[in-house]
Amino acid sequence: MKVVVHMSEQTEKTYYVEGFSCAGCAGTFEKNVKNIRGVDHAEVNFAASKITVSGDVTVKQLEKAGAFEKLSVREDQSESPAPSPHFFSKYFRELLAAFFLIAAYTVLWTAGEPSIYTTGLFIAAILTGGTRLFITGLQNLTRATFDMRTLMTLAIIGASILGEWGEAAVVVILFAISEALEANSMNKARESIRTLFNMAPDRALVRRNGVEQEIASKEIIIGDTLLIKPGQKIPVDGEISLGNSSFNQAAITGESIPVQKGVGDEVFAGTLNEHGYVEVTASSTSSNTKLAKIIELVEKAQSEKAPSQHFVDRFAHYYTPAIIVVAVITAVFPPLLLGAEWSTWIYQGLAVLVVGCPCALVISTPVSIVTAIGNAAKNGVLIKGGVYLEQAGTIQTVAFDKTGTLTKGFPEVTDVHHYQGNPAENMAWITAIEKYSHHPLASAIVKKAESDSTNYNLPVEEFESMTGRGVMGQISGKTYYVGSPSLFHGHLDEDQLSLIEKWQAEGHTVIAAGTEEALHTLLASKDRVRKESREIVQRLHEIGINRTTMLTGDNKRTAQSLAEEIGITDYQAELLPEQKLEAIEEYRKKYGKIMMIGDGVNDAPALATADIGTSLGGAGTDTALETADIVFMKDDLSKLPFTIRLSRHTLSIIKQNITFSIGIKLVALLLVIPGWLTLWIAIFADMGATILVTLNSLRLLKHR
Repeated sequence: MKVVVHMSEQTEKTYYVEGFSCAGCAGTFEKNVKNIRGVDHAEVNFAASKITVSGDVTVKQLEKAGAFEKLSVREDQSESPAPSPHFFSKYFRELLAAFFLIAAYTVLWTAGEPSIYTTGLFIAAILTGGTRLFITGLQNLTRATFDMRTLMTLAIIGASILGEWGEAAVVVILFAISEALEANSMNKARESIRTLFNMAPDRALVRRNGVEQEIASKEIIIGDTLLIKPGQKIPVDGEISLGNSSFNQAAITGESIPVQKGVGDEVFAGTLNEHGYVEVTASSTSSNTKLAKIIELVEKAQSEKAPSQHFVDRFAHYYTPAIIVVAVITAVFPPLLLGAEWSTWIYQGLAVLVVGCPCALVISTPVSIVTAIGNAAKNGVLIKGGVYLEQAGTIQTVAFDKTGTLTKGFPEVTDVHHYQGNPAENMAWITAIEKYSHHPLASAIVKKAESDSTNYNLPVEEFESMTGRGVMGQISGKTYYVGSPSLFHGHLDEDQLSLIEKWQAEGHTVIAAGTEEALHTLLASKDRVRKESREIVQRLHEIGINRTTMLTGDNKRTAQSLAEEIGITDYQAELLPEQKLEAIEEYRKKYGKIMMIGDGVNDAPALATADIGTSLGGAGTDTALETADIVFMKDDLSKLPFTIRLSRHTLSIIKQNITFSIGIKLVALLLVIPGWLTLWIAIFADMGATILVTLNSLRLLKHR
């Protein structure tokens, strides 16, 4: 848990780091920074490759703390990182060490026996390739810190003392290769976040105080007018003030299908203006855009440890010292108790140190979690931590809110029946009266009239809203009523009553319109089901989610009709927010872990109570980003099956990695019993496990 000490003179700042090769090195860097005078607290986010420091510190001091790993530090993510060195420059020591190793074995095989030349070349390989390893390992020994570098240092020193120069050199080279692979795999996983950073442009053309100028995006202030040409990206969030165009919102929603927008519509940083010229009034700064918040949440999520990672960390905490004890027992007991050769069993003990190195085990979970969360973010799914990523794969029940989740969230007029008067005239006066009402049903009627090109520009007098019943108004001296069918009680015949009952049974809301003397028109409106809802529910059932339920405040007949239409297995209707919470608790007791999907506002209690609270982000609304554990940035359910399958795939890979990492070490350790374990076998078992675990984790990048 991050603890920040609040002091008047204390500052907290985030720095971005290049060059981490392993999680253990990140931990060493964090300890070194904490020891800098003036630093009150430091916390490394290895997954996001950054460090947050509370206190007074300079970049030079931070780089000195990371000198053992040749880390480079910069203050701003938008700054260009130090150019990546050429392959030969980056791995010069390792390549030179490999050259010495190859030369040594060439001389050995040519001469047929060891000589001072082969020994010299092996020593050169060890010193060239293992300098940084030795420095860190010896520092760890003085601090009684036992990690993989400590184990390797002990093994190499021991092998050298025994005169096993060749095998000691091979251990150095292969360990260096293993670390390089680990570093590259983490960098590849981090690419998903770096691509998000690159979505927004660095510079923008703005009009400020009537003057057009090109400035850095981070200098944009709220209220600036942004001039966006076709093919350019939006630098900050804002509202279109001139023009219209289609925008590719892949950076926010994960969907590349362009969205048409015009004056008054909101646009987001990182989205691409496809064809039209638009002017946008900035509504945020570059550090406070929806994209920036998403990046911040994803980085935070990648640093949150999943349950399986907590297990690995606890296991490794006891595992490494235990390996040292086993190595000592292996080296000492057979000679002391059985009179065996000291050199043989000391060698076996050194091999135990190498094979016991927890590289593969330590990397097995974080690479999987970072890769999966990054992949989800690129596909428009914001998962706020490894714990939620893992839990999503164990969900047995999915609960949906109705309005705005399974449905579009607003009513539409679906049917109209006229009984008296001219149909066009009826719709004209009905709409003329309803346009003064703020009820959602009134908006549906106005939209219907506009889509039918109905002229409803009629003067309305004496407009009055009758709470819970409807509205009334006078047009040309005649009073008209629009509202509940109960307004016309006594004026409805059997056919009309039958039609009203039929519509209501189908989940429609019925609106009646007429005069004091007679009913003129019946209208049916309904909050239409999202076109993808039925398909998504069906896919959930296909992937093993046996129970889906709908929790709604709507009436039972509407809920029943909708549940049958979509294929949901269960529903509860006429619920208040606190009753939705109770329903979630009830389902959890009966059926196990449950995911709740809602709008992030009215459903907040239920979202908080569920094992996983999921919200439709509506292109990243602040409420959705803050309340839910998982957010679908595109305002539909199409990512739900993908998220559950990604979670299950991640869990499967983590289990495979942990099982394989521990299993291969146990098999190698069993070779100690007959005395067959060698440094060759040990290093290949350790490095092989690390390579396979890394490659297995990176499969998550291809999950679609």
